Parts: sequence; C-alpha cells; structure tokens
Amino acid sequence: MLSKREQLSKRFFDVIVACILLPFVIFLLILLLLLAAIDTRGNGLFVQERVGKDGKLFKLYKIRTLKGKNHESVHEIKASETALGKWLRASKLDEIPQLFNVIKGDMSWVGPRPDIKGYADKLEGEDRIVLSVRPGVTGPATIKYRNEEDLLVVQENANEYNDLVIWPDKVKINKEYVQNWSLQRDIRYLISSFFK
Repeated sequence: MLSKREQLSKRFFDVIVACILLPFVIFLLILLLLLAAIDTRGNGLFVQERVGKDGKLFKLYKIRTLKGKNHESVHEIKASETALGKWLRASKLDEIPQLFNVIKGDMSWVGPRPDIKGYADKLEGEDRIVLSVRPGVTGPATIKYRNEEDLLVVQENANEYNDLVIWPDKVKINKEYVQNWSLQRDIRYLISSFFK
C-alpha cells in the first residue's frame, strides 16, 4: 500500500501532466465530441458510473463510440460500433475526456482500470489493496489486455472467460502494481501506453 508521501507524489505527478496536456488536447477534444455526436446521433460524451478508490463510485468520461444504449455483450458492442467509434477505440482517443477525471481526482494516469459495479467492489481480503489507489487511465493490466474485446469476441462464453480467466489475472497484476509502486514505473507504463 502506498504511503501518504507516495500518494502525494503520485497525485502531484497526475496534476502536472494533466495541466501540461490540457492546452494541447482541448481543441481536439471539442472536435471529437462534435464528430461523435453526429456519428452516433446522440450526446458525444459518454458518462458511466465506475468503481473508484476505496470502492466509491464516480462518473467516468469517454467519447461516445456506440449507437444505442445498454449493450450487454461484447458482440452487441461490436455490432453497435461505428466506423469512427472503432477508430477512436483502437487509437484510445475516446479516453481523452478522462483527463478531467484525473484533474478532479477521480482517477490517476496509471493504476488499475476502473470497472463497472460487480467486480472491484466485490473484492475481499488482501485483494482489496487494488482499491487503495485511484483507478488509472492506463496501467499494467490495461497494457496487457489492450485488445481485450478482440480476445473476448472469439470465446464461446465471453462473460465466463472474462470472469474466470481475465478478471483474476487483472487482480493479480494490479495487486503487484500497488505492492511495488514507484513513480518511475508509472512513467514507464505511461510511455508504453503511447508507444505500443
């Protein structure tokens, strides 16, 4: 678990990087939100409740990439994805609005990916160390499973494969991340996310 000093240095790093990036991405963000609104015929900003630090819920921001609502399976997601949406998701540009989640303090640049209710909030025992840090825009588990949807779509039972294979592996990776945290590792993960 991170000490108070480590938490402060991690937060300071998050805010500094966010302030540096904001002027460079704000016009791109506005443009992508407008294009997404036209493309999906809805609000260009997608907002969803996710589980954050200490199990508290927060509103995560993304650029909308799907038409319609309430997509229950990876197959429905793939079917509802627009051409622009597919490109945004592949390039990770749909996650630009999470810059504001970082500024607000809901998220960190690096950490366990924030999940919907029913996963991280159900962790028990020593696994709950994953909830001791802010969830991240990227992180070691996010990098390993950057093509998670492609992996799930070929499974006979995608939900079962996620629950029995991917999710336990993510918990293991994220526990190791928290237990061995360093600012240098955060910087390496951030660089890896941009250049892989």
